[in-house]
Amino acid sequence: MKNIKLTIEYDGRRYLGWQRLGSSDKTIQGKIESVLFQMTGEKIEIIGSGRTDAGTHARGQVANFKTESELSPLEMLNFLNRYLPNDIVIKNVAEMSERFHARYNASGKQYSYYVWNDVIPTAFYRHHSFYVPQELNLEKMEKAAEKLLGTHDFIGFSALKKTKKSTVRKIEEIRIEKDGAMLHFTFIGNGFLHKMIRILTGTLLEIGMGKLDINIIDEVLANKIRQDAGETVPAAGLFLDEVFYE
Repeated sequence: MKNIKLTIEYDGRRYLGWQRLGSSDKTIQGKIESVLFQMTGEKIEIIGSGRTDAGTHARGQVANFKTESELSPLEMLNFLNRYLPNDIVIKNVAEMSERFHARYNASGKQYSYYVWNDVIPTAFYRHHSFYVPQELNLEKMEKAAEKLLGTHDFIGFSALKKTKKSTVRKIEEIRIEKDGAMLHFTFIGNGFLHKMIRILTGTLLEIGMGKLDINIIDEVLANKIRQDAGETVPAAGLFLDEVFYE
């Protein structure tokens, strides 16, 4: 039995997210598993490093699966990319040790969020960024982002209601870079809660617009009230860049 690691790139526009949903064929996991069945004749369940929501994109999603197939990693790569839709691409296939687990072995992740910030919208990036025509105070946004660094309970910046699992996460870095009209937010941490990056980005943007005070960061970290944070920005601007393994 081989343990195979996939590194996957996808445009999430047409899909209901990563996780397979019943009989729907509109998920990334479902599409890949369908082609793996064609390739191996085995009913395979792939394990992703984590879920991405409907409309979210990925440059470096990671998954693994077990198979008895005699195909080489290169043969698997070629087969998958031949039969998968062209908005899902397998970037790498590697045989791993039996103990490798895409989710449990992940030590951290990097995400990007893109904002088109100009009075004129964009025709080219509209499916891969969020359009914000208002003027933004980048200095305030960067100061607010600094307050989010470190280890905190981020449930107030998530879409979770109640959970028995820990909602404490560590954010190691947040960068906000401007390239013309495009703002590029980078988030690096040991893990992120449901819709956490989209809510953090929405909060930083509202601080940049002057709709929220910079101290809202401290308040939500303390009171854990989701409604006090900013809006959840659309999934279109969000990319899973990389999953880290030690």
